[in-house]
Amino acid sequence: MKHYGTLLAGAAVVLSTMSVSAFAEDKTVSMIQCGDAIAETYPDLIKAWEAKNPGFKVNVEIVGWAQCQDKITTLAAAGTPVGLAYVGSRTLKQFADSDLIVPIPMTDAEKAAYYPHIVDTVTFKDEAWGIPVAFSTKALFWNKALFEKAGLDPAKPPTTWDELYNDAKAIKDKTGIAGYGLPAKTMDNTMHQFLHYVYTNDGTVIDADGKITLDSPQNLQALEFIKKLVPVSEDGPSAYDQDDMIKLFSDGKVAMIEGGPWVRNQVSKDIQWGVAPLPVGPQAKGAGTLLITDSMAVFKGTGVEDQAIDLAKLLTNPENQFLYEKTHGLTPLRPVAGVDTLVSEDPSWKPFLDGIAFGGPEPLFLDYKGFQNAMIDMVQSVVTGNAEPAAALTKAAGSIDQFK
Repeated sequence: MKHYGTLLAGAAVVLSTMSVSAFAEDKTVSMIQCGDAIAETYPDLIKAWEAKNPGFKVNVEIVGWAQCQDKITTLAAAGTPVGLAYVGSRTLKQFADSDLIVPIPMTDAEKAAYYPHIVDTVTFKDEAWGIPVAFSTKALFWNKALFEKAGLDPAKPPTTWDELYNDAKAIKDKTGIAGYGLPAKTMDNTMHQFLHYVYTNDGTVIDADGKITLDSPQNLQALEFIKKLVPVSEDGPSAYDQDDMIKLFSDGKVAMIEGGPWVRNQVSKDIQWGVAPLPVGPQAKGAGTLLITDSMAVFKGTGVEDQAIDLAKLLTNPENQFLYEKTHGLTPLRPVAGVDTLVSEDPSWKPFLDGIAFGGPEPLFLDYKGFQNAMIDMVQSVVTGNAEPAAALTKAAGSIDQFK
């Protein structure tokens, strides 16, 4: 995830924690972190880990987001893997199936410490293949001034799909401003936005046995609703991505968008806005959201796999992980004691937590890119009017089966 800090594409800086007096027999646990700097909480934790593990030193390489995942994959495929790396959890199934990473042992207590479904984002064949390290959920942002201008209650955001459509239509009809921001560009967030509707209507994409469940009544309702939103959204949705939506929202050119907690710090202070749980569909059992994680993965063949797992667990234990999340404005992975304080000090955090219980993971596919592209094509075909929802859904369900 790259929702914090200044991201310097192409950065490749090595931070070595090896001291001058390190013994020649010390073994190195190499680690790649994506971004432009090491996480603020990590240096002291690494020093503490080294002190408790004589004979082992940690070497951290910082690689810019644009190159990070490719570098990690290339090293592993070449037989020169890094010991520990920050990866998108969506890649874990492919790494595991290719025998490039090792499973992460998790006790029942460790699994239960997370919010519901978090461990599902790293699980394949009943084993966890990564330790979640960054987490995002989504919520609905609405422009209170535009609601009031359209004769709507500015303090009452929509809670259902029907209310969302009715509010967006009223705003479009009465103000001429797009009521809803619908991203449909050829970007991953186009698929993500569709998955928001899947998980706010009790839908799924693939079950635990690997059966494709995309072509379902719940998901058909989701795709039909996206089609319904097109006339009350910005013109030409396929030209816009999620970042574009934030800009349009900040400029008062769209009344509602979906976004993660970082959006709160990106929206212009010149508008009055609120944030609420994602509106739910007719089949919903409760508030939902897409659950996306990045993970620490331990690569096979380094000879220090056990040490890498131990280090990863230290960096991501409940106390250390929560401090990391607070520092970077990420949705907490666990309901630790500090979460209540976080919400009481800033109630705008609550909507990002409300959807977790009935949320769903980013589906794990061996060929994630192939899966993602098929989903984007499906959404775009409906948004542009080139296909009807039922036909597009059935076609996509058949297409993604080859990528699982």
